[in-house]
Amino acid sequence: MKRSFEEIINSLKDSIATYNYYVDFDKVYKNVSKVEMQLNLLNYLIGKENVEEEFEKLVVEYPDVLEAIPILLAVREGKIKVIDGEFICFDFKQLNRDIKDYSKLLRESGLAELFEEKRIKNLVDYVTGVEVGLDTNARKNRTGKIMETLVEGFIKKIPNVDYLCQATKEQIAEHYNTNVLDSLILYEEDKNTNKRFDFVFKGIEGSIIVCETNFYSGSGSKLNETARSYAKLGQDISKIDGVKFVWITDGKGWISTKNNLREAYHYVDYLFTIEDLENNVLEKL
Repeated sequence: MKRSFEEIINSLKDSIATYNYYVDFDKVYKNVSKVEMQLNLLNYLIGKENVEEEFEKLVVEYPDVLEAIPILLAVREGKIKVIDGEFICFDFKQLNRDIKDYSKLLRESGLAELFEEKRIKNLVDYVTGVEVGLDTNARKNRTGKIMETLVEGFIKKIPNVDYLCQATKEQIAEHYNTNVLDSLILYEEDKNTNKRFDFVFKGIEGSIIVCETNFYSGSGSKLNETARSYAKLGQDISKIDGVKFVWITDGKGWISTKNNLREAYHYVDYLFTIEDLENNVLEKL
């Protein structure tokens, strides 16, 4: 049922991106709305000649405007830390330093010039752009979710399939009334966590099939660790009667570290790509 390693490598896809993969605009708009009032107050500073002085007046009258300063520097946390002869931590929930220190931060960070020279017209629009940029950091998480959704779609096509999502060993034991996974010692990074398998279902002969999924469009050290971990998991599960481990992975990122994937290939009996799913490998399993 498992194809040759070269066939697997040759079947790897460039992308599984959906239309909403690139930017989660709902999240962007939600984050902007949290500071929209403060941003509109800070719009007052655009075009002012003495930004520091006007900023200090604004903070005295409307202290809440401080909360919007970090996102202007693409920082989500409510604190900014800098070294200026000494370690300084600026709190933007409440003033924890002299207000002139905050004015200096405005100048030294480049924000004062941004206001003075009218390089922007509206801070709400500016922060929307900042949020779009920050949201790209979440693409890796979205890729994982897209891959899970894709795999689940193939599982649902199997007639009368009874499956679990994100299931722990305890949930598997309760749902399928079996303790076959009790002896499984999870790999190193999962020993102190309540490990969840992406999908679990029963094979036609009654075996429990635990399934992990991921997609890597780019290279990185994470792939080496993933290959090592799943190779170990494959070895451990192969020793348990009545349990099969299925690893569904894809993405051109594996090409840069295919030797690690090749090693895992030898220990994971059921290593599939999206192309295998398209050829109904899960239904056969």
